[in-house]
Amino acid sequence: MAHLLGAENISVTFATRTILDGVTLGLEEGDRVGMVGRNGDGKSTLMRLLAQRSTPDDGRVTKRRDVTVGYLNQDNVVDGGSDQNLTVGAAIVGDQADHEWASNPKIRDVMGGLVAEVDWHARISSLSGGQKRRVALAKLLIGNDDVIMLDEPTNHLDVEGVAWLAEHLKQRWRPTEGGLLVVTHDRWFLDEISTRTWEVHDGIIDGFDGGYAAYVLARAERDRMAAVVEGKRQQLVKKELAWLRRGAPARTSKPKFRIEAANALIADVPEPRDSLALSKLATARLGKDVLDLENVSLELGEKELFRSVTLRLAPGQRLGIVGVNGAGKTTLLRLLNGEVAPSSGRLKRGKTVQTAILSQEVRELDDVNHLRVTEVIEQEKRVLSVGGKEVSASQLVEQLGFTNQRQWTPVGDLSGGERRRLQLLRLLVGEPNVLMLDEPTNDLDTDTLAAVEDVLDGWPGTLVVVSHDRYLLERVTDSQLALLGDGKIRDLPGGVDQYLQLRRDAASGGMSGTPLAGQSTGTNGTTAAPGPGGPSPEETRQARKDLTRIERQMTKTGSQIEKINEQMSEAGSQSAIDFEKMAGLDTKLRELQSEQEALEEQWLAAAEVLGE
Repeated sequence: MAHLLGAENISVTFATRTILDGVTLGLEEGDRVGMVGRNGDGKSTLMRLLAQRSTPDDGRVTKRRDVTVGYLNQDNVVDGGSDQNLTVGAAIVGDQADHEWASNPKIRDVMGGLVAEVDWHARISSLSGGQKRRVALAKLLIGNDDVIMLDEPTNHLDVEGVAWLAEHLKQRWRPTEGGLLVVTHDRWFLDEISTRTWEVHDGIIDGFDGGYAAYVLARAERDRMAAVVEGKRQQLVKKELAWLRRGAPARTSKPKFRIEAANALIADVPEPRDSLALSKLATARLGKDVLDLENVSLELGEKELFRSVTLRLAPGQRLGIVGVNGAGKTTLLRLLNGEVAPSSGRLKRGKTVQTAILSQEVRELDDVNHLRVTEVIEQEKRVLSVGGKEVSASQLVEQLGFTNQRQWTPVGDLSGGERRRLQLLRLLVGEPNVLMLDEPTNDLDTDTLAAVEDVLDGWPGTLVVVSHDRYLLERVTDSQLALLGDGKIRDLPGGVDQYLQLRRDAASGGMSGTPLAGQSTGTNGTTAAPGPGGPSPEETRQARKDLTRIERQMTKTGSQIEKINEQMSEAGSQSAIDFEKMAGLDTKLRELQSEQEALEEQWLAAAEVLGE
């Protein structure tokens, strides 16, 4: 494959922190690379360097002479401030006549996928942030650049827009042509478009073959191997320290040598990764009734957002909401939270309900911008119960990923991802029993997302999530609803895939799905009426039970397989290998793998009934 561009021994330092330290890498024709890493570790910095929008402190960036690069940063602006006064059409296609650009199928596809619902004659300055993002992305994609670099391209895109963008990028070039570099927290999107993954961490870049799923598996194996090495290191350290404790205090020369040996042994032990351990926070008791919208209609200006809809939230329900931009997803959360009064109908609220809502803009932190991170949490509580232990606010924010130095940073100086982490923590320590999250994945890196999902996965209250992140919705919610902009709410037994099919049907003039308005609801607030030829409600319930049971069995079997792999690894590392023991372990491993395959087939059969 021909070389497109690359970096040779580049380094970047901000103040006293080294972001990139002697990094060398290259992008070849046919590469589709997704970048992952913690917030602040240098993903966007590396992309700007490779796009030659900034220069490194040391080293150089190289590019083949004839290669052109298209670059989209995180700002929602079309290149050049003067473009704010242009119309949408002029900003995207310039002065081309309609018949010129409309004759190009690629441009028509981009227009239909990104800006079909944006007013062609509107001024850029009058658009919302999401619309500006779509216009900027459309302008980039109608070009013919050899390399495309996208920094968080899925921000402000709905589920349908993300699916369209993934398909467009997969079909844009032949497999051995062009180059793509993407920074995104959307793990489904990474899996769809990436053939390689770069992990940016600690000033270096580690490369992995495959998309996000392959990267997670490879990193898990890397960490497992590191854990084996670390385990041996710790055993040696313990022996050294035990020897020191047994040694006579009067003996100086030999203990001194031993101390130096022990220090050398642990000198390169890395600092532990930031962790998030907020599970099992105490929550107020929920009664039988939580939040019910009964026959609710709502008009905003001349637009009717909801028409006689009924939605019932049950204790412990985990509900995901998807929908087209402007359909009222955020407004639905505000209705449930009592911030917006319906035009007709009513909100019924349980007596013990305590709600908390995370907005997209994290406006809730504006009034504490002058305070420091620890002080914000101390305003809520100075001592908190986490995992059955009492911890101080300072200890808790450290577990959330704020180092000692960052704990004393004013809230106004935090990054977007840090602000969202802080506000989520602030909400949780307030002990709500109904938590509503509006696009919670914005500005969070994949490691933080995984940690947040662990918290939400074990959170015992009622959870409502509005998100375009399919990975998040499938992980933390059990059912999904769709808002299609027609004033109704539709149940999605088939999840996000069913929503995308609904949108395709709507575009072709048809409509399917199970509307909620005017129909009786079950305990989870959704109807279970099957489509033509679909499963019965009883079959659907049984399939969901089967899925839960099978997933538990698969988790148990997976743990047993992992344990046997560790035993085989330990046995294989010994000087005298016990071949009989290894044979027994291998036989057991094959049996468990066969059992796991059978469980996977059962899972697929149950998932097919549910349309998942």
